[in-house]
Amino acid sequence: MNSIKCETALRTFRQKRFIQCMYAVGFLDLFGVSMIIPLLSHHVKSLGASPSIAGIVGSIYGILQLFSSTLVGCWSDVIGRRYSLLACILLSALGYGLLGLSTNIVLFIVARVPVGIFKHSLSICKALLSDLVSESERPLVMGHFNAASSVGFVLGPVVGGYLTELKGGFYISSFICSSIFILNAGLVWVLPWKDFIQEHKCISKDNDISNATKKEHSRDISNGNSVNVSTVTSLKSFFQPACDQVVSVLQKIRVVACSDMWDVFLVRLLMAVAVMLYYSNFALALEERFSLKPKMTGYLISYSSTLGALAGILIGPMTKLYHNNMYLMLLHSSILTCSLMFIYAAASTVWQVVLCATFFAVSTTVGRTCITDLELRQGGTQASGTLIGAGQSVTAVGRVVAPLVSGLAQEFSPCGPPSLGAVLALAAVLLMVFRIPHDTKCEKND
Repeated sequence: MNSIKCETALRTFRQKRFIQCMYAVGFLDLFGVSMIIPLLSHHVKSLGASPSIAGIVGSIYGILQLFSSTLVGCWSDVIGRRYSLLACILLSALGYGLLGLSTNIVLFIVARVPVGIFKHSLSICKALLSDLVSESERPLVMGHFNAASSVGFVLGPVVGGYLTELKGGFYISSFICSSIFILNAGLVWVLPWKDFIQEHKCISKDNDISNATKKEHSRDISNGNSVNVSTVTSLKSFFQPACDQVVSVLQKIRVVACSDMWDVFLVRLLMAVAVMLYYSNFALALEERFSLKPKMTGYLISYSSTLGALAGILIGPMTKLYHNNMYLMLLHSSILTCSLMFIYAAASTVWQVVLCATFFAVSTTVGRTCITDLELRQGGTQASGTLIGAGQSVTAVGRVVAPLVSGLAQEFSPCGPPSLGAVLALAAVLLMVFRIPHDTKCEKND
């Protein structure tokens, strides 16, 4: 009896350490990326690109992400998380290394291609974490992972800005970013995968088969992918013919496309576009409406980002408060986001903007975690890579749409983008009110 307890305690400790290492992977990933992102537009301009060419070059990454997110997510379901994660990290490192060699616009475009296709390491990490933990623990783990990643995104621009002041600062930042990704790949490689993945996959398989038997109204994604469960973690699957992998990926995409999850993905799209509209002209609007200097706007954005990072820690207690009802958490966070957008659009003082930014960072962080968890609950953990990838593709659509809509809204007023964002958020709330209660009821009856 004591030996069983000791073995269980040791397994729990190892699992906790493994998950903490994944937090470190997420932190290093966004830390490296955020060193580069603020410097890209300046670097493109220094290469002699016109504003229109710079805009086209900047859209390449978003377009590649749009089409590759679902494909890479499905691929991680087929060959396993370890090898897909390593491939994505190393190829991203290659892209950022090439960025450090980009002395003309052609090389810059070439460097953005591998990053645009394979920069899905965070999505695969989330899929891996969903494989390792139970459904009740998933919101807490996802919240902590988002918090760790966000801390990296807050600190990265500070280091990148400092390096930029040095001679050849952009190239130094690019090579450091590439080195961080290589370090991340090394961390992923040395993790004790064998201790956890096979065991948790077997548990996941049993749970999903049980849920499929109990839930005849389920959205059928787990059932559609059960034939591939035995190949997910096998080392042998990494060497299966490329055509078989392509067929498996296409089958998974077809199952997701034919599933009845349009409401969840539509809510994600509406809220993603709404949040992007809020931030699209944030600095310019504050300058025009309140004569706020860019320096103060930068402080406000940093303050909001820090709160967003800390908000991830609150996911666990909030989940317990809501008795693990992710539908209700998402609904309430979306209502709060919608209300704050209306208040920000109508704000007459800077302090009202600060108040909105304070709670907006918390509500959006909670909303992102809830919508991801909701997708996994609806679709089943066996297709977690596919589902998270599909969600990222939906968000990528928002990245393409939001700048166009924001530009049109700004023609009327500086308050146009956040006002339109509030309307879209309201549409998402109404969709949840009229669509999701039925699913919630079914969930409780099961």
